[in-house]
Amino acid sequence: MKKYFSGVIILALLTMLVTACSGDNSGNSASPSDASSDASQTSGQPKDGGNLIIGVAADPVILNPNYAGDRVSLTIDQALFAPLFQVNNGKKTFYLADSLEPSADKLTYTLKLKSGLTWHDGEKLTADDVVFTIDKILDEKQNSMLRSNFIINGKPIKAVKVDDTTVEFKLPQVSPAFEATLVQVSPIPKHIFEHEADIEKSPKNNTPVGSGPFKFKEYKTGEYVTLERYDNYFGGKPHLDSITYRISKDANAANLALQNGEINIKYVDPQDAATIESTGNFEMKNYSEGRLSYMIFNENSDTGLLAKKEVREALSYALNREEMIQVTYMSPDYADPAKSFVTPDGLYHDNNVTTYDNNVDKAKELLQANGVTGKKLRFIITSGNKAQEAIALYVQQKLKEVGVDVEIKSMDASAFNDKFTDPKATDFELTVGGYIMGFDPDAYSILFTTGSDSNYAHYSNKEADQLFQQGASEGDDAKRGEIYKKLQETIASDAVIYPIAYTKTIVAVDKRFGGLDEAVLKPVVIFEDPSKLYMK
Repeated sequence: MKKYFSGVIILALLTMLVTACSGDNSGNSASPSDASSDASQTSGQPKDGGNLIIGVAADPVILNPNYAGDRVSLTIDQALFAPLFQVNNGKKTFYLADSLEPSADKLTYTLKLKSGLTWHDGEKLTADDVVFTIDKILDEKQNSMLRSNFIINGKPIKAVKVDDTTVEFKLPQVSPAFEATLVQVSPIPKHIFEHEADIEKSPKNNTPVGSGPFKFKEYKTGEYVTLERYDNYFGGKPHLDSITYRISKDANAANLALQNGEINIKYVDPQDAATIESTGNFEMKNYSEGRLSYMIFNENSDTGLLAKKEVREALSYALNREEMIQVTYMSPDYADPAKSFVTPDGLYHDNNVTTYDNNVDKAKELLQANGVTGKKLRFIITSGNKAQEAIALYVQQKLKEVGVDVEIKSMDASAFNDKFTDPKATDFELTVGGYIMGFDPDAYSILFTTGSDSNYAHYSNKEADQLFQQGASEGDDAKRGEIYKKLQETIASDAVIYPIAYTKTIVAVDKRFGGLDEAVLKPVVIFEDPSKLYMK
């Protein structure tokens, strides 16, 4: 059974923001006083060497890109494992791959790898590794959360080796979402895992061998993960000697460590942005991650209350989206009101869908009619997560006004993750989530199709299942758009979730570090290519 977030481009279903701790570790970056005394650091020119310290909120769940779905694992994996390619604003940037070309009938895609690629242990990285990775994703026994997206109408995509640098992907039918699926793939080494019966549980994940700009050095549970420079990285020798990911579950301690110069990069809550910026030591990078923050109605709770659509409608009527945004994110500058499950960066996004706007009388009427008045709902959140805490307290207040008690249960990030992703967990009704799914709406199918491991609301609607299936294989863009427009309306009218906001991310970056534009700010993982970062 999976104990981590699963998804395609799901990239962190939780709203666990990256934090840092104040503990010491070998390879510390320079202190603020060191920076001011070194002219080369203030010149703005790249300087080889140095250690970048990034704060993270929890231990990584697994250092293997076939299974990583939480923000921490994904962030570390981005430095450890190189992707085939990435897409930004519709334009591909090739990493391990040199090209990807579809056939005229779009049933075959030919991928060409760069020549001379190697794994961190010096072994060659070839087409065999790519085919092995896809085969293991497709193997049901391996439990990869990526599997469903390599299945089209019940038939798998096939990866075939042509030569050492060429792979052909054979599609059972036209799939406009295929490139969006492949963009998530970072190959894993065949020579490491080919004899492992259960890759997910393999101890070899504890000392990962990747292909990215930094290689694994050390992991101390609850304290840090350290990666060191990989000199033979195909993209060129990275500037930094190492990257350390400090682990802290205490957001306040993390903010103090940031201000003290003990860490260099951290996601910042809107409530703390002004304080951090006032130090003058950080560049504050605000950008849209294409992320939805939302409240989940757990239809699988042992009370059975939220299995009723009318109850979910009633709870939605009790809330006010604009109020919640102001309370949680301090300013509409950090969040836009959300109604659709598709984010604005996604294809066919339509925010003009049914929404159960604030109507206290209607909420009371529906709650009374369905026997919910006077009942208690359990709301689980991550302790120290200011956004989740603010949302939970707001919901608690608003539902009390319509006759429903809310018990807030706060737990550490690891325990929350276990509870959130456990399909058998029935001891809560409400929680808060967030996801980043990428540009193709087929990726959202894992969140809302019947029986999916990532369907955390436990929603089931045959019409929605059929629409997702149709949308994945429809080649006509106009027809495909209509399918996803209908899907957005179906899920909105069913009140499966309560969409709150399309949020913006705030990252504080120590001014002593450069190369931010070249490294490319990226949803969830912070930087697309950390090899470009350097000390000034």
